[in-house]
Amino acid sequence: MRVLVVEDDPEAVDYLTRAFKEVGIVADHAGDGDDGLLMASEDNYDVLVVDRMLPRRDGLSMIAELRGKGLDTPVIILSALGQVDDRVTGLRAGGDDYLPKPYAFSELLARVEVLGRRKSAREAETQYRVGDLELDRLSHQVRRAGQPITLQPREYRLLEYLMKNADQVVTRTMLLENVWDYHFDPQTNVIDVHISRLRSKIEKGFDTPLLHTVRGAGYMMKADA
Repeated sequence: MRVLVVEDDPEAVDYLTRAFKEVGIVADHAGDGDDGLLMASEDNYDVLVVDRMLPRRDGLSMIAELRGKGLDTPVIILSALGQVDDRVTGLRAGGDDYLPKPYAFSELLARVEVLGRRKSAREAETQYRVGDLELDRLSHQVRRAGQPITLQPREYRLLEYLMKNADQVVTRTMLLENVWDYHFDPQTNVIDVHISRLRSKIEKGFDTPLLHTVRGAGYMMKADA
């Protein structure tokens, strides 16, 4: 399991990273909200442990930005603000769990493990469905309304990633990193070309569009526009 700890208190960082390491969890560290946002956006973490009060960008703003980008990595918020209204605000900002300070590491670890299992369960799904479109990850077969659809390998990877993140905005950066394995913008129209080809194959001859362009943001697989 890989965890990103977003915390500006050096003592807390040292304590958490050492404690996670002792139980076999890799823990990276970001010291403020901007760095946390960058690292969480660019790397593949199982769980984010985010302090609410951070320099440059507060924890809630960071989480809301991640959710706005379509990233669904589980987040547990740590905060000295532990009243009911504080917890509700944190959860509504996109947090999955909220642990008031002071806390016992054993409780934090248990909560991190629960969130990590949820992510693993989602990734272990062997079939994705959006409307009448089905993708079988074991056989690599794609069907819409029971009709088989033939895709090239890159088109299949593109559709698989879009369907895995159905009902969420998928940005161009996310597609470059997860479908093309690029960690830079090649300044080409490669995404537009493949989106156009994929859209033609999964929508031509069918009444309901499934692959939507979200202007200024990216793309979304959704059964209803």
